[in-house]
Amino acid sequence: MFHHPAPRRRSATAAVALCLLCTLSTSAWAGSRSAGPDAAARVPVTPVPATAGSTTALSGYAIQSTAKVTDAASDVSSPGYPASGWYPAGSRSTVLAALLADGKYADPFFSTNQQKIPKADFQVPWWYRSDFTVADTTERSYLDFSGVISAADVYVNGRQVATAADVVGAYTRHELDITSLVRSGTNTVAFRIRPNTPNKNLTMGWLDWLQPPPDQNMGIVRDVLVRRGGPVALRDAHVVTDLAVPSLASADLTVKAQARNETSAPVTATVSGSIGPDASFSKTVSLAAHETKTVTFSPTDTPGLRLSAPKVWWPAGMGGQPLYGLDLTASVGGSASDTAHEHFGIREVKAPLNSDGARQYSVNGRRLLIKGGGWSPDEFLRWDRRYVEDRLKYALDLGLNTIRLEGHLEPDEFFDLADRYGFLTLPGWECCDKWEGNVNGSEAGDKWTAADYPVAKGSMAAEAARLRDHPSVISFLIGSDFAPDATIEKNYLDALDAADWPNPVVAAASDKSSPISGSSGMKMTGPYDWIPPNYWYAKREGGATGFNSETSAGPDIPTLDTLRRMMSPAELDTLWKSPTTKQYHRSPSSTFGTLKLYDDALAGRYGAPSGLTDYVRKAQLAQYENVRAQYEAYGRNATDSAQPATGVVYWMFNSGWTSLHWQLMDRYLDQGGAYFGARKANEPLHIQYSYDTRSIVVVNNRHASASGLTARVTLFNTDGSQKYDRTATGVDVDGDGAHSTPLTVPSSVSGLSTTYLARLVLTDAGGKEVSRNVYWLSTKSDTLDWAKTDWYYTPTTSYADLKGLNSMAQVPVSATATTSAGTDGASTTTVTLRNTGTGKTPSLLTDVHLVDAAGKPVLPVRWSDNQVSLWPGESTTVTATYRTADLHGSAPRVRVSGWNTPETTVPAAGTRSTRHGG
Repeated sequence: MFHHPAPRRRSATAAVALCLLCTLSTSAWAGSRSAGPDAAARVPVTPVPATAGSTTALSGYAIQSTAKVTDAASDVSSPGYPASGWYPAGSRSTVLAALLADGKYADPFFSTNQQKIPKADFQVPWWYRSDFTVADTTERSYLDFSGVISAADVYVNGRQVATAADVVGAYTRHELDITSLVRSGTNTVAFRIRPNTPNKNLTMGWLDWLQPPPDQNMGIVRDVLVRRGGPVALRDAHVVTDLAVPSLASADLTVKAQARNETSAPVTATVSGSIGPDASFSKTVSLAAHETKTVTFSPTDTPGLRLSAPKVWWPAGMGGQPLYGLDLTASVGGSASDTAHEHFGIREVKAPLNSDGARQYSVNGRRLLIKGGGWSPDEFLRWDRRYVEDRLKYALDLGLNTIRLEGHLEPDEFFDLADRYGFLTLPGWECCDKWEGNVNGSEAGDKWTAADYPVAKGSMAAEAARLRDHPSVISFLIGSDFAPDATIEKNYLDALDAADWPNPVVAAASDKSSPISGSSGMKMTGPYDWIPPNYWYAKREGGATGFNSETSAGPDIPTLDTLRRMMSPAELDTLWKSPTTKQYHRSPSSTFGTLKLYDDALAGRYGAPSGLTDYVRKAQLAQYENVRAQYEAYGRNATDSAQPATGVVYWMFNSGWTSLHWQLMDRYLDQGGAYFGARKANEPLHIQYSYDTRSIVVVNNRHASASGLTARVTLFNTDGSQKYDRTATGVDVDGDGAHSTPLTVPSSVSGLSTTYLARLVLTDAGGKEVSRNVYWLSTKSDTLDWAKTDWYYTPTTSYADLKGLNSMAQVPVSATATTSAGTDGASTTTVTLRNTGTGKTPSLLTDVHLVDAAGKPVLPVRWSDNQVSLWPGESTTVTATYRTADLHGSAPRVRVSGWNTPETTVPAAGTRSTRHGG
């Protein structure tokens, strides 16, 4: 296995984020714009009920820089303080996110606007202030929170209850007993938030994904809860599951929780609970003054916790996603003192190392190829459930099964959604900042001090407790580019063990080992910048063998619609004309600052672009073929007997801002060549071409086997003349990623032009087409110089000649479209495309975009198929499903274009209409 001579050099400049609904402007993100000087009047007061066991999130804050607040902390944190001129902030908000929502700055995602935001404003602490009301004080009160970046002094009703030395770290969880300070009526909580420096703080930081935000995400990015309860508190409730594998016929459940006496006298409590209608349990617990005991219910004392025929949770495409609910109550003297509620799934995850040392995941005894992408939250850590849900639906549409979170661990709702949709997640700590500052070989982040070790262990404990019951979570990566040293690893593992962590623990995302966990079973060999499609088929470096935790061919140029939303005219001109010019929207890293490698390959393979439109159309073709090849190579090699591929994570699935690289779709959720290339490669039943052996392979990603299939490959010159045609019948292929190789194209075909097309068609036993795949290829292959491989790419010494595509005749494609609105707020537009050309030339990669009356894409949208290639006389029907509201009252229209198809737009209202291109 090749080892790159230097670690991945991600820029250690920083910021982290969450998600922006694509149809909203940045200034509208968190609510209405500022309407007056008194921000405090517009921050809602949070009513907190007296119910024992209730948890209430503070609904928002007034925030202001300490440079502008000279009053004492005791005054700022007291009810009635006149926070005049302060800014409103949401319940989860960085400082800059709040200022953007208030309209203080122009859209930071357009052009270089973000550079104009002064960093000095965020190099001093900021106050966060919120009021809540309590009707009575008979119950105890607590503040429960995590997500403070980077640290905070905490005050309640004029009194300090915690210092920044205690409340430090983005992931550490804190529970502060404020019972003695809470009074009937209005109460005030105030946080004095310290600035964030990711190289010095165990928080969150941006790497080379995007330009870091000026505030480095200082703020509070998770809910601050006010908890109420009686004399006995319930904490740490969870369920440990033991599924019988492979039969799946039974499962043992063990319920655990901590009962804590909050009084200075002995207490007897009854802890009772249930899981569904068939499992109820109860136990009496005696607690000394301020004593905490773990209460356990197991199948040995509670027969109902041994389930027959359990409802088993599966990843999407492998089965259903049933969830169970745990309800617990602690009662004292017949009155409820506290409650706990948890959801969990029953499933088993294993990830041993195979004979080649690669980590091989299985769920419920069934092996699976991890097909994933790297997740980025919104740059300013803004949470929007609908936007996150839209992206997860896109991931399912692409045929992916896993999301990797390198740090930037999302709120609870993210993992709730992943549970619901059956999407696997690989959370872990991030690289290239303080998290890896104490690891031998790492040059990122400050070395740890004695104060950092408990913060890291507390972070691990909090995240383990938060994530353990989510069936979508299948591992925790305790290192990224580097594995932790012995001391740090032991702290992490002790915290995981104490939390009853049920999943594999992985030492690193790279091919590193740790003293206790051993080999990671992963590789992080890149590439991160452009390489040709045939690269992926080599069983070396980043090619399709083992588990590659982050890899792609780098740049993913968005659609022209998105480029015009994110870049000025001058920047757009530079984009296609100047490969050596540093691109602000690519990366702050010097390694990835320009598009030179990509642009050289684009011109060398497809021909120099003649303008912006030509540059973008060639980029979509290049990204389609490269992303498709990456997933296809890993899919083909997944069941190999020697050096099988076990996992691949596309770097990255999405971007947290308006980016020119590492994204399968752009920030606005528009879809181009990268998206549809991935979607094609990951079809459930799929026919594909092998760049290394010229073999035609059928891959079956379904569980059930397939038989009686027919595979056909036809080669064409770019003028449409047919030069080769072969068919194989009676093709059988097992399920769960197995493949069959029914055909191989000869190395030489008479009369074939230098640039040519390969059409692959797979039909089922009834003659129905189930997969079609079209390649543009060359008799001159891309040549790689493996000996000069760097950590981020392998040089290409000569390019495949695909310039013949430029001579393809223009082909008219007709489109007819109708739209029907459903009762669930969704609409479906049905589009029929037909190649109406009179010659032999096919329409290559014909794209359909749903647009409004102004020509703006309607997003998000899910297509049944897109970017299709049609030969003369051929037609296909595709559907687009989307939210009706996203039309904003406009009538839908359909815009059709392609590599050699003139652009045309047709109406798609309730009545059918037709127009022809060309």
